[in-house]
Amino acid sequence: METQNNGRILAAELVGTAVLMLGGPGVAIISGGGVLTIALGFGLSLLVMAYVIGPISGCHINPAVTLGMLLSRKINGGHAVFAWIGQLAGGIGGAAIIYGIQSGKDLPRGQFAANLWSGDYYGLGSTIVVEVILTALLVMVVLFTTTRKFAPGMGGLVAGLTLTLIHLISIPVDNTSVNPARSIGTALFADPDFEALQQLWAFIVFPLIGAIVGVILWLILDDTRLEDTMLAGVPGAAGVRNTLDKVADEID
Repeated sequence: METQNNGRILAAELVGTAVLMLGGPGVAIISGGGVLTIALGFGLSLLVMAYVIGPISGCHINPAVTLGMLLSRKINGGHAVFAWIGQLAGGIGGAAIIYGIQSGKDLPRGQFAANLWSGDYYGLGSTIVVEVILTALLVMVVLFTTTRKFAPGMGGLVAGLTLTLIHLISIPVDNTSVNPARSIGTALFADPDFEALQQLWAFIVFPLIGAIVGVILWLILDDTRLEDTMLAGVPGAAGVRNTLDKVADEID
């Protein structure tokens, strides 16, 4: 069995998350692209990095995805911790690079592609819905791409297209997070008048809740046993699983 190298995992996730920042918020800030352009920037960044750093760290480049992988026991605690450190550093580092590039034209920071629910966006209620549901979708897709039944070599493409779709849906709602590291990085550099730091908690809490929902959806659709995941000890989880099994048996 290959020995896990936590240092390489940290480095890979740092680089990958920084590239995601450049391809996503960077496109929005530097080129001023529209919804489609920004969505493609995020999706292509994930797609490319999946094939580059995927063999090293799994290319989560998103703390919510890492949480989903940990809860499903596809990675261990050490992998998760070092991935989270790399993602946080990559998110902030990528935002700093964007800021450095932007400063070449002496432009005001403005919103700096930060996530918000106020102003022209849809409000906190809509933000909760899209962040939970769309993060769940992303995590569920990633979990399925890591099963033996999934076509080898296609995981990066499917994950990248999923992230593109997510941004097409939700950029108008809250500028799309589904990724706490991305939200933290941009919030730190946004103009204080936009209150991105005050609203940041929502873009940490609800994507992480979405990750848990994504694992549950994966368990409902896949034949993986609940006992093989970290959700086995959650009160009521076994009961829900048994009820679903009974319903499935009755349909058959």
